[in-house]
Amino acid sequence: MDAAVEAFVASDYAEAGKQYEAAVNEAEEFDADDPRLAESLNALGVVYREQGRYTESEPLLKRALSIREKALGPAHPDVIQSLNNLAGLYHDQGRTAEAEPFLKRAQDLEEQMAAQVDPDMASGQSSEFMEAFNGFKTLYQQGRYSEAEPYAKEALRLGTEEFGPNDPNTAALLNNLAGLYHAQGRYAEAEPLHNRALAIREKALGPEHPHVATSLNNLAELYRAQGHYAEAEPLYERSLAIREKALGPEHPDMAQSLNNLALLYHAQGRYAEAEPLYKRALVTMEKALGPEHPDVATSLNNLASLYQAQGHYAEAEPLFQRSLAIKEKALGPEHPHVATSLNNLAELYRTQGHYAKAEPLHQRSLAILEKALGPEHPDVAQSLNNLALLYHNQGRYAEAALLGEPAM
Repeated sequence: MDAAVEAFVASDYAEAGKQYEAAVNEAEEFDADDPRLAESLNALGVVYREQGRYTESEPLLKRALSIREKALGPAHPDVIQSLNNLAGLYHDQGRTAEAEPFLKRAQDLEEQMAAQVDPDMASGQSSEFMEAFNGFKTLYQQGRYSEAEPYAKEALRLGTEEFGPNDPNTAALLNNLAGLYHAQGRYAEAEPLHNRALAIREKALGPEHPHVATSLNNLAELYRAQGHYAEAEPLYERSLAIREKALGPEHPDMAQSLNNLALLYHAQGRYAEAEPLYKRALVTMEKALGPEHPDVATSLNNLASLYQAQGHYAEAEPLFQRSLAIKEKALGPEHPHVATSLNNLAELYRTQGHYAKAEPLHQRSLAILEKALGPEHPDVAQSLNNLALLYHNQGRYAEAALLGEPAM
């Protein structure tokens, strides 16, 4: 198993998969409920998840959980690991409702086990960390960013103490808080956290590790959101190159890199360069994640926006509509990402003079964003501007003025 672990740590998932497949074949010779078989099944399931091979990963992780529950009892650390792995797999696929009971059960077991530990033998810090981390993750996924922030900060504080300031786990926690600030439009607060996470990962993992690619991508996204395109492009390109080499061309993270580089080209008016990247990202996302995943919705939305920018409205509309339907189903009707889709479809209608169709979509988008992000967020300002433009286009100048003079 040492060779498999070494390959996994080096992000050589193809080699790790071969090693763990061989380990599973050997472990099948043990009793059907042997924990050693569960260990191999779990490890192979985790490798497949990292490769984006979700349909192959799920039965392995489920079988590992079943064996561990039977052999070790319901309150064993290995059972908690299996529960968290299954929850993570479902979350990666956008199957949030299926992930939640596994995550909740893992949290409950961690609390029960912490309560049974002799206080002289353990500080309980690990349990506090997991409570903060899981609290952040749950609220962030629901788009409740203001409520998520104290949990993210506490997880970072406890995690830094537990792992050390230069550990890759600490980098992941820095990345989480930076992502939260980014989502709130707090770019100046996000940038030093992203830079620190990137520096930790490059030093600890090496410059070609997929986690380094994630940090590069996230920092590039921050620059793109601020219009700093020249700073963003080389980061996107480096992230894409790392992922293609380490993960292969069909991995969901590869699709994310293609999509984000296309967004950069799109923002610069480089439509001919953006379109094939958007299309390739969409095909990869649908194949890896399934047609109902929120990331597929994002790809659909981006391709639709490109068509809209070129005046290809008939091609854009069904893509916007499908994107909205996926997001409402996967994320719930009050999520900020749903508001984005509502706004985009409304803008498509406004551009074509379909004002009656646009207005309720803009109003609903604004209400969601104000509730989720607060009145000072840049997305709220943009939503107000778009609604004001709609009123202005209809000659409803008094209503437009109440929202603020629109930028034409």
